[in-house]
Amino acid sequence: MKIKKRNFVPTLGICLLLLPASAAIAAKCGNTSNGFNAWKSAFAKEAKKAGVKKPGLQALSSAQYATRTIAADRNQKSFKYSLEKFMQIRGADTIVAQGRKRKARNPNFYASLERQYGVPAGVIIAIHGMETGFGGFMGDSAVVSAITTLAYDCRRSDFFIPHAIGALKLVDQGAITAATKGAKHGELGHTQFLPGNALKYGVDANGDGRVDFYSQADALASTANFLRQKGWKPGQGYQPGEPNFHVIKQWNAATVYQKAIAIMAAKIDR
Repeated sequence: MKIKKRNFVPTLGICLLLLPASAAIAAKCGNTSNGFNAWKSAFAKEAKKAGVKKPGLQALSSAQYATRTIAADRNQKSFKYSLEKFMQIRGADTIVAQGRKRKARNPNFYASLERQYGVPAGVIIAIHGMETGFGGFMGDSAVVSAITTLAYDCRRSDFFIPHAIGALKLVDQGAITAATKGAKHGELGHTQFLPGNALKYGVDANGDGRVDFYSQADALASTANFLRQKGWKPGQGYQPGEPNFHVIKQWNAATVYQKAIAIMAAKIDR
């Protein structure tokens, strides 16, 4: 399969992702739902200045304060477990067993990803399994509502504001809609991309002219592209202490997650 990167990210979009959250200083954050509608009105002005067009602004207008997202953000217990406990809870043995079968069923596709991006099949497959059970459950929260709620919430608004802008631009491009479902933190698709990263690193792997993170081919190629762009060194190791381990950290900041991916990936590739 010929895999091509879709060159759809405008210069403004890339620059925006590098801007500090102060770019949206007119939109005052809050820790309850009471100020969300006022925040949306203020944020809409900043989004428009950043290049968000009518479809994205309409999606912002219809966004609802996501109470379940806030509850999930305050209760991320699994990343505090020991590595052994974390892997048990997340079903590591099942991911490895199913991952080996998936690689065996479609070796050419995974080989093509490694040729183009340098990322071994095991790493991509482990992330796919860890994030959504290989697409079995990609989330039941409205992406735009979830990510804008986190951008409004004072706890980590600096981090989520660029991703909220990214989500609105994805709506403009037709990649998602206001109703698209994803994880509670606004991640979308097979490997749970945050919207700003989806905008920047998305790849049209199946050649249909659009990047669709709910297409397995596009999502996995985009994941490989993300890791390569974050510094993955082809042919180098990815276990703790090896050159590529720090790149896994770019995908998820939790050490227990990073170690689990490295362990599962090695077993899948073995």
